[in-house]
Amino acid sequence: QVMEYEFLRNTITDTVFARFSMDHEAVGFWLSEELADNRPLYVEICQQIERLQNGQGNEWRLLGKALSLELDTEQARIFANDIEDNEDQELDESMSFYDGESEAFCGLEDFYEVLVSWRHFLDEK
Repeated sequence: QVMEYEFLRNTITDTVFARFSMDHEAVGFWLSEELADNRPLYVEICQQIERLQNGQGNEWRLLGKALSLELDTEQARIFANDIEDNEDQELDESMSFYDGESEAFCGLEDFYEVLVSWRHFLDEK
């Protein structure tokens, strides 16, 4: 499944936002809210991706304020910090969590490309 996305800039408030297609919204929220313009964090994540791609370690996790990032040698997972709590709750038949906004998976390579594109977008000012 292809991730479609666009990066938007509000010139009035000078804020940036990443909008992702369904099932990957969490990636957009994570970029916009957790990573934002944090260059040291961007560098650290890229280094961790390269480390995993080179077979040094099998996973890495970054706990965020609302969303966390989990990387392994195959994929990236972004998930709401409260998602594990929700899984324990019994849900009424008529209610279900919409997962696209609270959890998303994508290939490690694709995630890396998204990160690089986001950084380029931020540096374009």
